[in-house]
Amino acid sequence: MGRFAEVLVVLYWIFCVGFVNGIGVNLGTQASHPLSPSIVVQMLKDNGIEKLKLFGAEEGTLNALKNTGIQVMVGIQNDMLPGLAADMNAAEKWVSKNVSSYVNDGVNISYVAVGNEPFLKTLNGTYLQSTFPALQNIQSALIKAGLGNQVKVTIPLNADVYESATGKPSDGDFRADIKDLMLSIVKFLNDNTSPFTVNIYPFISLLNDPNFPLDYAFFDGSSSPIIDGSTTYSNTLDANHDTLVWALKKNGFSNISIVVGEIGWPTDGNINANVQYAQKFNQGLMNHIGQGTPMRPGTMDVYLFSLIDEDEKSIQPGNFERHWGIFTFDGRTKYQLKIGNTELVSAKGVKYLEKRWCILKPSASLSDPNVASSVSFACGNADCTSLGYKTSCSDLDARGNISYAFNSYYQKNDQDDRACGFSNLGTITNQDPSTQTCKFPIMIEESRGVTWRPGGAQEHGYAKVLSVFISLLFLILV
Repeated sequence: MGRFAEVLVVLYWIFCVGFVNGIGVNLGTQASHPLSPSIVVQMLKDNGIEKLKLFGAEEGTLNALKNTGIQVMVGIQNDMLPGLAADMNAAEKWVSKNVSSYVNDGVNISYVAVGNEPFLKTLNGTYLQSTFPALQNIQSALIKAGLGNQVKVTIPLNADVYESATGKPSDGDFRADIKDLMLSIVKFLNDNTSPFTVNIYPFISLLNDPNFPLDYAFFDGSSSPIIDGSTTYSNTLDANHDTLVWALKKNGFSNISIVVGEIGWPTDGNINANVQYAQKFNQGLMNHIGQGTPMRPGTMDVYLFSLIDEDEKSIQPGNFERHWGIFTFDGRTKYQLKIGNTELVSAKGVKYLEKRWCILKPSASLSDPNVASSVSFACGNADCTSLGYKTSCSDLDARGNISYAFNSYYQKNDQDDRACGFSNLGTITNQDPSTQTCKFPIMIEESRGVTWRPGGAQEHGYAKVLSVFISLLFLILV
């Protein structure tokens, strides 16, 4: 009878729920020219994506989600936590405006994410005192609004809130400096049947450790598995996830549900951030989540990071930060990916500006003293993260690098002729300068755009680096 019951459970998942039920996506808004909410929602429908995680409560997106049935996790930014922690009225107003009103209009809000990785070590404890009280106040506000059973609270946490001294999952426990706080939060989540949400990034593990075995990041076996008693871990996700499971288990919370709030692989901006690895990782993930991990077998609840590239994300962690999307900024598929039984398809109805590009004048000299400052300005105010060693545009020569920088700024400024000046070094062309691997983008119409500025912007750190890079190319290629 026990075996028969197991078979029934499997059949239920296959026929009634399906593996797609466990798949969601994150949608960020740090883009100069975001796709319209209606196009984004249609993308979700066309690609069989039934869950969406937002980092805020974007009015346009939430309105577009009305009566779609798509399950939504609405986010609260970290800088709002102190105010929500200190004022119950503020929490009630936030819930009324950003949850109740949309639920009443047919938006399927299932979660409120209170903060985003608020206990990161790099935040130096800024939100240690306010996160839990904010969580409690939002929960109380949901209950008061009659949504306590329908909408659950959670806190998306970075995987650095737990650790293992030996590297074995069974030795996992919460970080010593925040353990008491974490146990209070976990108990609260458990008492309210809310999930523990964690962000897991095998790519970052690879990035931060030069000795990290590349194959351990993926899902087709590893030459360097972790042996933990009778369990063999052959990929980062399983080992990281089960380190959390053990931390929960040894502190008395074996049964709390776990949501992987962010996981993915970038496609540009780093030697290991490319389309091939991203396709391998994300398709491997899609195939893997139906089986779960050794400590938590069964379908995993996972949100891919992310849906679309964001050209205004901070590049402090690395240039790859702007390239996490499974789609480009304009909704084009980057690679083949099957989610459930659905192959990714590009966005429909996207409108573009004219087929015009800004490039370095053929007559311009690479030794012109204005070149370096022009490139620095362009990259400091647009996006040059596809330029560099082993990136998608690493096949460009010096003139190509400069042209890419100029065009990035020109497109970001909606092809304003004045944005192709660059001390008379730029010129507009109707001939696509793209190469086989390096796409010179054309900007989309659906956007809020930016106001063109003739100059004087402070040079960004990345732009300074790129100026040095361009100068080195001059020495090598000229």
